[in-house]
Amino acid sequence: MNRAAALLLLLLPLSSVHAQDVRRDLRYGDRDRQVLDIYSAPGAKNRPVIFWIHGGGWQTGDKSDVQHKPRVFVDRGFVFVSTNYRLLPAVDMGTIIRDVALSLRWVHDHISEYGGDPSRILVMGHSAGAQLAALLCTDERSLKEQNLPLSIIKGCVPVDGDTFDIPAIIETAETRRRVHGQPQAKYGHREKFGNDPAKHRDFSAVNHIARGKDIPPFLILYVADHPDTSAQALRLAAALKEAGIPATAFGARETYHSRINANLGVPDDPASKALFAFVDGVVKP
Repeated sequence: MNRAAALLLLLLPLSSVHAQDVRRDLRYGDRDRQVLDIYSAPGAKNRPVIFWIHGGGWQTGDKSDVQHKPRVFVDRGFVFVSTNYRLLPAVDMGTIIRDVALSLRWVHDHISEYGGDPSRILVMGHSAGAQLAALLCTDERSLKEQNLPLSIIKGCVPVDGDTFDIPAIIETAETRRRVHGQPQAKYGHREKFGNDPAKHRDFSAVNHIARGKDIPPFLILYVADHPDTSAQALRLAAALKEAGIPATAFGARETYHSRINANLGVPDDPASKALFAFVDGVVKP
């Protein structure tokens, strides 16, 4: 969290900050990093659920990277879940996606024990987590493997992702480096996603969007001044709208990649206002 965000949080009235129960390192599988944390209000029952997927380029990051989101959402009447997953290069991208789907299955099956409503789940994620969130909410295959329908997800909020259309970002990044005489990345998106054009298409959320699949409404948050995440957000929103799926792309100004994430929930933050309006519209705490 940046200093401005921290100072703003200190200005929150004490009446707006309530106690919360935290359960850490709950296992959703038997492999390393197949654990999640749950934050809820004492005595919570049938609360809508935020399922948060951290970023870190699919190589780093942790479920603890949530800043003040748990407190903010618990105070707004939600149960907040933050999940880990295995990372590159120890596993491949397909395994990461299956981990996230398995985690969501565990949440669906067990969240009522922690005060959550399994029929009202919103999926959110930042950066790499944004790609995973968008794919989870558009490609029904990973959830079908867990005997779950897309209809359990009531909303999706990817935050500043650049890989909703992976072939596009690969071409953009490699062209930029080539025309400026820079060496290509040794472990860029091409390699991370399998160095196979078919895999690049398959891991792109835009290629799984279609009518009649119970794809939930989307709010796509992005840094307005960043050309790549802006282009990707607008591309995803356009594909969703073309399929008749409610989608809003909100570009946050005077911010940057880590800050848009850290500031979610800060009073008067424009992206947070858009987020709260969205979640209140798709589920009622």
